Amino acid sequence: MTDSLATFRKVASQESGLCVVTALRGDGTMAASVVNAGVMPHPVTGADVVGFVARGVKKLEHLRADPRTTVVARNGWRWAAVEGTAELFGPDDAHPAIDAERLRLLLREVFTAAGGSHDDWDEYDRVMRDERSAAVIVTPSRTYPTG
Repeated sequence: MTDSLATFRKVASQESGLCVVTALRGDGTMAASVVNAGVMPHPVTGADVVGFVARGVKKLEHLRADPRTTVVARNGWRWAAVEGTAELFGPDDAHPAIDAERLRLLLREVFTAAGGSHDDWDEYDRVMRDERSAAVIVTPSRTYPTG
């Protein structure tokens, strides 16, 4: 899976981490949205995963109900997809290994892995807290890279 994630990382980085993510709605239809995503170490296991920050209530509701998701990066005609299971780490999605301070830092790590940077990290932290943002960590089960 490492080679495929390397391809995903390369393709995603060429578009500033801009990706499309899918989630299954309760009625069985697919919801798609645009996020900035990147490859990073899992915050608990250290394994390579895809991460993005989500603040949309619906997106998080869909992923809580059914964590299966696909993240697709593209650059021109090159694309790479990661299919897997999402884990949520946020103020409404507690994890025993992630306290409030670790969550604050994790949201920064996900943001930078997705190509983001910020001039005022305190402001970033405040917005993430106020919007009840969550780190979405996708553990790959299948990848579809193109070269």
